[in-house]
Amino acid sequence: MSEVPLPPQSDTDVPAYWQALGLPGLVDLHVHFLPEQMQHKVWAFFDAGAQNYGVEWPVTYRGSEPVRVEQLRALGVLAFPTHPYPHKPGMARWLNGWSAEFARRTPGCLSSATFFPEPGVADYVRTALDDGARMFKAHVQVGGYDPADPMLDPVWGLLTETGIPVTVHCGSGPRPGRHTGPGPMAQVLSRHPDLTLVVAHMGMPEYHEHLDLAERYPRVHLDTTMFATDFVEAFAPVPADLPPRLAALADRIVLGSDFPTIPYTYAHQVEVLHRLDLGADWLRGVLYGNGARLVGLDPVATLDPVATR
Repeated sequence: MSEVPLPPQSDTDVPAYWQALGLPGLVDLHVHFLPEQMQHKVWAFFDAGAQNYGVEWPVTYRGSEPVRVEQLRALGVLAFPTHPYPHKPGMARWLNGWSAEFARRTPGCLSSATFFPEPGVADYVRTALDDGARMFKAHVQVGGYDPADPMLDPVWGLLTETGIPVTVHCGSGPRPGRHTGPGPMAQVLSRHPDLTLVVAHMGMPEYHEHLDLAERYPRVHLDTTMFATDFVEAFAPVPADLPPRLAALADRIVLGSDFPTIPYTYAHQVEVLHRLDLGADWLRGVLYGNGARLVGLDPVATLDPVATR
């Protein structure tokens, strides 16, 4: 099947879109589920978007936890992480425990974990791996730490050894931090060239520099989170020469959405990937195949009847 279907205009159109591409559903590797109190604090931060980002940031999917899980199922999302992230010492171990429990009670959720440069970090990362973590998340801007901090070197080593992917928000968008940009993660990769890294938000706004890393290191991937959306185009537009590079890296671009804290519909993220006009095979890889391979999913076992009803 090579013909590209018409893009979805609303969330109810999304299942028909991936079905027309011949897919069993979607694999979204950038989704957030957090402890309830923490989730509401995150939403409160984005509610003050004009103050924090200089632009309004209305949260589209603000329902209860069960409602949000059902919304993902209705879209056809077969697998997703929780992607917790700490902003200070002492949070990561607790978040890892909560995330593991959430994954155990939520079909389709990939057990995921996080870390922070602090004493004992390698021990609790090892514990999370032993408990079955299948993805990690690091948020350099929110955490305010240098990913090349020597305290994290054993962590990067463990993740490299196990091949477990780690999604890192290392780009300087939507606002820069003390250690954002491609330089710090380039230092990490120079020490751990076989690290399975997923650069969040396609490295926004340093798109070219983060693609350089993917071209240099064969296990570096990039996720589509917020990329090319009308919202992001206003401050970090896609360079005209970028799509051919994305086509050349077709097997290392994975779907990410940032659900639920996005200021537009889920369908819009899918629609803008369609707009890139890179073909049906590219879309099949991004929307399902690359993510499924990255986290070791069995396509048949992953298929959830709820998602295709």
